[in-house]
Parts: sequence; C-alpha cells; structure tokens
Amino acid sequence: MSRHRLSRKSRYIAWATAGAAVVAGAGIAAQTSMAATTWPAQKTYTGRAFDACTAPSLAAMKAWKTGFYGAAAVYIGGKNRGCNQPNLTKSWVKSVSSADWKLIPLYVGAQPPCQTSANPEKFTPASAAAVGASNAKDAVAKASALGMKTGSPVYLDMEPYDITNKACNDAVLTYVRSFTRTLRASTYRGGYYGFSSSSAKAVATATDRTDLPGNLWYALWDKKNTTTADWPWDPKLYTGHSRAHQYMVNSKETRGGYTITVDRNAWDAPVALIG
Repeated sequence: MSRHRLSRKSRYIAWATAGAAVVAGAGIAAQTSMAATTWPAQKTYTGRAFDACTAPSLAAMKAWKTGFYGAAAVYIGGKNRGCNQPNLTKSWVKSVSSADWKLIPLYVGAQPPCQTSANPEKFTPASAAAVGASNAKDAVAKASALGMKTGSPVYLDMEPYDITNKACNDAVLTYVRSFTRTLRASTYRGGYYGFSSSSAKAVATATDRTDLPGNLWYALWDKKNTTTADWPWDPKLYTGHSRAHQYMVNSKETRGGYTITVDRNAWDAPVALIG
C-alpha cells in the first residue's frame, strides 16, 4: 500500500503476523433493516474503483475518466488519515461527481490497542464504545460538509491486528458496532474496510451480527478483479451489492498525462449520494 495508512512494508508485516491463511467464516447474512420511508435509496456502483492517498486534482480526475475506473475512494477524515487533502472540498466533490465519477467515503478511525504500528488515535477495551460513537459523529460531519448526503455509506478503515487476541478483538467489535450504530442514527450507511486475514475476517466471521456494517470492503492482494471468485467467507454474507475487493496496491498509472499511484478495487457496493 502507498502511504494511505501504514507503509506498504508495515502492512505486509502486519498482514503476515495476523495470519495470511484465510478460513471461511460461518456467519449468517444479516444487515440491520432500514425503513424505506426514512432512508434514501442507496446508490451502488459495479466496476473498477481506485483509492489514492491524496485525492487527485480536478484536472487529473477529468483526464483519468477513460472508462477503466468509474469510482474513486477518498479519505474524508480521521486522526489516522495518512495524507493531507488539499483538493478534497465540497466544490471538488460536486465537480468530480458532475464528471460522472462515483465517490467512496473512507474514514480512518481509531485503531486497536494491540496493533503494533504507531497511530495518533487508538481505543482501549474501556473506551471502544465511546470512541466509536465520537469517530462516527466526526465522520458524518466530514461527509456532510463535503456534500455527501444522508443515505451515503461511510467505510471505516481498520488496519491489521492480531484477531486471536480475544480482548483486543472484542474491543474492535465493540468499537465497530458503536461506529455503525451512530452512523445509522444520522442516516448514513455502515461500511468497513479491512484485511481478509485479520480485520475484515473478524467482522465477516463474527457470530453475533448485531450492529455490524452492512457493506464489507476486503483487502486481498491477489490481483483478481472479483468480489465473488475469491470471497473467503460464507457466500450468503454481504450479497446484494454489498462487497468490494482491494486486489492490487501501489500501482503507478498514467492516464491523460497524469501519473498517480493507486490501489485497484473491484467494486459492487454503495457509493456516496452527492448534492
């Protein structure tokens, strides 16, 4: 990975430490129901998406609209966000959306107490619920300020950690549930980015599905542009346009004269509602 959150080397080490072998989960497909009368219809996108540490300039985004990518993930906030975002403004969001880009809001929230990397914000087992709620309120404020309307998803970024550490894993699930509940209270949809060997696995295989995010974006760097063929868990989980797969990282690509280092994603999940 580029400098999105951890360095590429650190992420590979963390990924390996967490255990790269993936065992299929035994969860049951369940997403918290949302009343149709109060929730805007979600907007979904199916195709390739990219994420870059810094949102590209408007000129670069227009030059990159070649048909290969149709969506871009942007880091809307969080104390652990790795790069400044000089281009990411409400005006940029509106202009990029008008150019037919779909946008994916990503929030780099607090990280687990057992995670080995240094982060400006971590939670503890005691603070997990409170920090999750606080982070979600900030994520909603950031998304709203950018013109990402209610009904949009917010994808919570959780980096690799040792999921065999029960106290730590329980704290993560408490944090994630609190974050998702708080998003839902503000009419934003819950999404989650994590690693197939650790942080995504913890959510996908959790026996108790209560208040877990309804959309899962899993990092599995196998260079396979799919959300189904390499899906490592119960096939009944996260169906109905609720999956995304980060399948390649640190891809230096030039389009229309602009070179950007991106991560590639196979996307079949909700994207932001802009207005």
